[in-house]
Order: sequence, then C-alpha cells, then structure tokens
Amino acid sequence: MALDGLVIHSIVDELHSKLLGGKVDKVYQPENDEVVLHIRNNKENFKLILSASASNPRVYLANNYKKENPINAPMFCMLFRKHIQGGNIVNICQVGFERMIKISVESFDELKEKTTKDIIIEIMGRHSNIILTHSSDNKIIDSAKRIPPSISRVRQILPGLTYTLPPEQDKINPLEDISLHKFISTLNNFEGNVFKSIYAKFLGISPIIAKEICFRANIDEKSNIKDCTSNDLEILYNAFCDLFKDIKTNNYSPCIVIDENIDKVVDFSCVNLSLFNNLSFINDDSMSKILEDYYRTKDIKNRIHQRSSDLRKSISIKLDRLYNKLKKQQKELIESENADIYKIKGELLTSYIYMIEKGMESIEVGNFYDPDYKNVAIPLNKNLTPSENAQKYFKKYSKMKTAKIELTHQIEISKEEIDYLENIILSIENCENLAELLDIREELGKVGYLKVQNKGKKETKLTTKPHEFISSDGFKILVGKNNKQNDHLTLKVADNNDIWMHTKNIPGSHVIIKCEDKDASDQALFEGAMLAAYFSKSKMSAQVPVDYTKKKNIKKPNGAKPGMVIYDTNNTIYVTPSEELVAKLKIKE
Repeated sequence: MALDGLVIHSIVDELHSKLLGGKVDKVYQPENDEVVLHIRNNKENFKLILSASASNPRVYLANNYKKENPINAPMFCMLFRKHIQGGNIVNICQVGFERMIKISVESFDELKEKTTKDIIIEIMGRHSNIILTHSSDNKIIDSAKRIPPSISRVRQILPGLTYTLPPEQDKINPLEDISLHKFISTLNNFEGNVFKSIYAKFLGISPIIAKEICFRANIDEKSNIKDCTSNDLEILYNAFCDLFKDIKTNNYSPCIVIDENIDKVVDFSCVNLSLFNNLSFINDDSMSKILEDYYRTKDIKNRIHQRSSDLRKSISIKLDRLYNKLKKQQKELIESENADIYKIKGELLTSYIYMIEKGMESIEVGNFYDPDYKNVAIPLNKNLTPSENAQKYFKKYSKMKTAKIELTHQIEISKEEIDYLENIILSIENCENLAELLDIREELGKVGYLKVQNKGKKETKLTTKPHEFISSDGFKILVGKNNKQNDHLTLKVADNNDIWMHTKNIPGSHVIIKCEDKDASDQALFEGAMLAAYFSKSKMSAQVPVDYTKKKNIKKPNGAKPGMVIYDTNNTIYVTPSEELVAKLKIKE
C-alpha cells in the first residue's frame, strides 16, 4: 500500500480542480512534519494536509481533521505564514510522474511586490519532506526536515541553497507515448518476474499496479519475463495502455479494498483493482476521501508509537532489571532451602569439639544424623577457635532461615511488579488515541514510575471509552484498554451479578459481561473469554486459560496498584483468540 505516481496524479487533478485560484487563509503545524493549509475558494473552505511523516507521508483534502495545534507555532509554521498566508494558489502540478507535488502560491512580500513561492512536497518514505522555495531562482527558504552534508553528501536541503530535484531514476515515464517495440525491449532487459519488471522499468508504478496489469492481461505475475511469448507481451502491453489511458484522461476510480472476514484494509488505489474482485470495495469520487479514511487510524497508531517510545523504553529497562532481580532472588531461595545443612554442621562441630584444634582447615567426623552414619568433611577457618567455627555455622543457618521467609515475600513483590509493568506494555499497545496514552502516563506518575510536577493532583475522570462488543445472543461486553479503564469497569460500571473475566496469570484486560439480571449464556461466556484472550499478552497463543466469576467475588486490596484485584471463587475456560470473531462482535463507532 503506497502513494504511487498514479495516486499522486489523481490527487493533483483533484487539488487543481478545487483549489486553483484559492486563497490561503490560515497555516497551522500540528506536528513537526505536518502542515495544514486552510484555503477558501469558490465560496468553499478546504483543509489541505501536507504530511512528510516517515511512515505515512501524504497530501489530501481533509473533511474530518481534529489534531490540536501547539500553543506556540513552530518556526517553520511562522515562515509559511509570512510567505504563504494570504496568497493565492496559481498552480498545482506533479513533478514528472514522481511522487512529488509542487504548489505555487502568489503573494505580496515585505515591499508589497508580488512574488511566487513554491511548496514542494516530496513523498519518499523516511526521506519525505516539505520544502518552501522562491519560484524565481529556486532558492530554499526552509524545509520541514533540514538535510545537512552530514546526512547527505549528494543533496542538501538547507535555507539559502538552490533546490535541486532528487537524483533521476533510470525509468520510463508511462504517460509518454510508448510503442509496442519499446515496451517489449524494455521488459526483456530485466531479469525476474513479470510484475517486478513492470514496476522496475516504469516510473511511478507500485507493485500492486504491476500485479493489476498482469491480472488484466491474464498473465501469471510470478512467471519469468524471459518465458513470456511475444503474444503474451503484446497482451500485457494492451492492458498497460488501457490502464494508463484512464490516467491520461483523468478518469479515476478511487477505492479501498477490505477483507471483511478480518475487517482489515488490504489496499487502496485510484484505479479499480480487479485482482481483488473476491473482496469488498469502498468506492468514492474523491481520492482525498479514500486517503483520509485509510490514514486516519494508521496515522494515529504511528503517532502513538512515536510518542510512547520513551515510555516503552523506560518500562522495558525496568522490566529487564526486575527479571534479573527475580532470577537472583529465586537462586538465593534455592540456596536457602539447604539451611539445615549448616545447622547439622554446627551441631557436629559442637559434638566433636574435643577433636578440633585451632589452625585446622577441615575435619572429618561421623554424621550421626545420617542413617548410615557416613563420615562428612566440614571446612574450618584456621583463624577461628573450634567454638567460633561452630558458631559461624549456626549464624549462617539462622541468616538463611530468615532469608528464606524474606525472599519468599520479596519474590511475590517482584512478580506483582513484573505483572503490572507487562500489563502497562500491553495497555500501550492497545492505545487507540493520544488521550489513552496520557491516561497511562498519568497512572505511572501516580504510582511513582514517572516524575510528575503536580503529584497531589486529584484523580481525573475517565476521558476515554473502553471497547464495546455485543455477543451473538445480545449480551453487552465491555473490555478495558488500560488499568484506569479496568478499575473503572470492575469497580464502578459492573453490577454484582455481572460476569468478570481475565486471563489466568497472564497480563490482559478486564472483561465485563453485562447480564442485566439474567444468567450469562454459554455463548456469551465463550465470546467474552475470547475477547479476554485476544486483549492479553497471549493474543497469538492457543488454548489460553481465562478465569471468570461474578463481580461480587472481586476485591481490590488496600494499596494495590491500578488494575490489580484478587478473587478466589472462579471457573476457567480455555479458548484460542480469533481476530475474525473480535471484528464480528465489535460495535461500529
């Protein structure tokens, strides 16, 4: 799934028809690599999103864009406001057939003279960028990402330098008139599969478009290009020309392909992807609408991943330390199991004290505690008296006996802390918006894992919603996304006769089946257990044990960490998580 040259071509056509001649009213920069232009044209308002995100670079007109802007505008945003705000869009074009868009804006400079500035959006994965230049001499004003010589010796992007295009690829522009002979000779110069030869030799074509051309030509995409006959290549050429005939005439069919069995987006394009005819399609006249629908959740997930990286790293370091601590504690506990040996040695030395002389390094005596009365060698400290050597063994026995009690307690504390932090990692993975991530940070601050400025702040109300599902037979099922939601569901939302579920001894979410004064059906219990297993650390495992009991049997001990509860009356069900079933039960928001 990529914004290939075809998608960019369709986006440019849409922007050209809707924005040309429009006025740039406002400029915002909600992210370091994302700029939003508010444009008014033909009595309509538009939001143009320019994103140079390393993971999700894109350009589109947004209908439902709700990101908050920083209180203080970044410097790049201020430059945009100075040079672009109040100007009119005079041209929008695609550079060649590359994944690049150039938007020319005419505005008045400080001397009240009309000048033209170019906004160049390069969509190139992690090298994506938004660059503002003077149209007259291509001098760079600034860019979202500055590229100094230390990063690239080939092409620098810095204020004051002359803007140059990225190095050209040795590919043919498919919008040119290409003869059958040129098409065949170009493909024959490639070693490999048919579909790979198409996107390797022609500009702006993604693998999925190459596969679509093969599908329309009824040619196996994985067959070797050298094995294709001249007739096969002619059919392939005709399919290629037919597809690009629509592109040249700006005849698009924007669509998203969805596999409804798992409720997952398979791909999107500006042409009809007939190779996915067995799946479901969402069609729209606007390519921007398609991109917005596709990237909305994907971008949020990516931003959450970026903003939680320091949190995940911090927790991972703490977990590694706890794993090592637990390993040492368990080793010491095993050693403390042998405490009686030191007691026996002390008593033997006391019994045979008349045989010991100061300066001896060891003594071998009969062990009257052994049924076979075997001899045992006891090491001695030659600098101690016989009595002091015996006392040394008694002290070690006493110390290890005390250590056994303390270690057992400390191991329980370490295990609880590990469970808690593993649950936090799971909660971060389950985050669907930045508010949920903020809840987790707030919780960690209160527990003491993160530094917070206002430690005495009262507990805030629940600002995010848990997952909501409906079982096959109509029971409402609620699933917490983090510990704050888990506590809220279990302690405040659930009634005494509702069913509470959680994976057995595995970090995961609290699951509540709302019974409404009825007995939960076996089907509701099975599906609730399925959700508990799916939203746990054992999501990818089989036969996951899930405990369930009535909510009235759940108790939260005083001083327990968020999300931690205890119970003793329960049943256990074993299930294998199914993403397909989860998608089927989910309430559409």
